[in-house]
Amino acid sequence: MATPSKKTPRTRQSILNLLKQEGAMASQDLADRLGVSAMAVRQHLYGLQEKQLVTYEEEARSMGRPAKLWRLTPAADRFFPHGYAELTLGLIQSAIEAFGEAGLEKLLDVRTRQQIADYQSQVPMQDSLEDKLNQLASLRTEEGYMAEVQSMADGSYLLIENHCPICAAATTCTGLCDREQEVFQAVLGQVAIERTEHMIAGARRCAYRVSPLD
Repeated sequence: MATPSKKTPRTRQSILNLLKQEGAMASQDLADRLGVSAMAVRQHLYGLQEKQLVTYEEEARSMGRPAKLWRLTPAADRFFPHGYAELTLGLIQSAIEAFGEAGLEKLLDVRTRQQIADYQSQVPMQDSLEDKLNQLASLRTEEGYMAEVQSMADGSYLLIENHCPICAAATTCTGLCDREQEVFQAVLGQVAIERTEHMIAGARRCAYRVSPLD
């Protein structure tokens, strides 16, 4: 996570973090979550708007004036980790030039095996699905994905990643995204996994529905 600076006070960074995790929110909802006044939040939001870091859309309400729902702009991405995007892109392009597409696939195979082994060493297979998901989300958060788990009414779970620190690289090399589901499957075991939201396709976040197999 970016460290707040004099140009981005702590409260403003907290607002950016909440909008990144939750999506569009009204100023009052932000104030309630942060424990500060709605007026203070609105002042911060207008300051962030001047820097082109947030924008809003009006949502009609049954009573009163429309509510302003604030959301991040693409310019706000710089306040979140990006996993050495330029270096990663350069390495991908160099690998293709040196070894071709087949060579890149072999490199992705090695990376996938290493990632699976690393996660499996920290996520006990005997744990419940919920515990495994929470541990996996914790590991992914440490890597910059701002991951969380939500329980669904039908007994399934959503594994949500609110940020992608390798988004620039994944846009160039879709194999990085394609292997994620393989990694999650190996770590979580006998479950069905379906990607339901994808940043590369224009969604605000990536989300996977994970369902236990009967």
